[in-house]
Amino acid sequence: MATVINDIQPGFYPNPNGSPVQPATAFTGPLLAGNVLASDGTGNLAALGGTTGTQNLGYAVMVQSAIVTQASGGTDITIPAQSQILSIVMMVTTAWTGSTKTFSIGATAGTLAATAFTATGVDGSAIGRFAASPTTAAQIYNWDNISNSTFQTGGPTDVQLFVTSANTGSGVGTLHVTYAQGINLAS
Repeated sequence: MATVINDIQPGFYPNPNGSPVQPATAFTGPLLAGNVLASDGTGNLAALGGTTGTQNLGYAVMVQSAIVTQASGGTDITIPAQSQILSIVMMVTTAWTGSTKTFSIGATAGTLAATAFTATGVDGSAIGRFAASPTTAAQIYNWDNISNSTFQTGGPTDVQLFVTSANTGSGVGTLHVTYAQGINLAS
């Protein structure tokens, strides 16, 4: 199996940016946790440590992060199909420069390439933490169920995110995307 240079590579030192020095355990996911695996039909809730009653499985929250520059905008963040985005945050470490200091977040290719995941004009003019949010129906559908919306043609696919800046400059930040993998829960 070939390793792509930007893939997470655990267990190496010196470790590449974004990779832990310790070995890791990888799951194909989604990762579910809870002590009542299936409802028993009684409608009762499980007692502390109990394993019968109403199912209480939940989805583990995942996060992917990537360093982004204002000039390139490319990321290695690929969100699995049918996942639900819970938050997108940009930690600006070097403020965006130029006449317009804003950015938006969208997809890189495929049928969602023309659809943004956030509003245009997310402020990057100062260092700090900037939360991005969806503001249109198409953006909300993309957060609610990755590539499984009424705006998607074809079947669901993974989506790689891209940051589009209003102009080229010297800004740098770390983009964090928190999501529930494979929840398949479109409203």
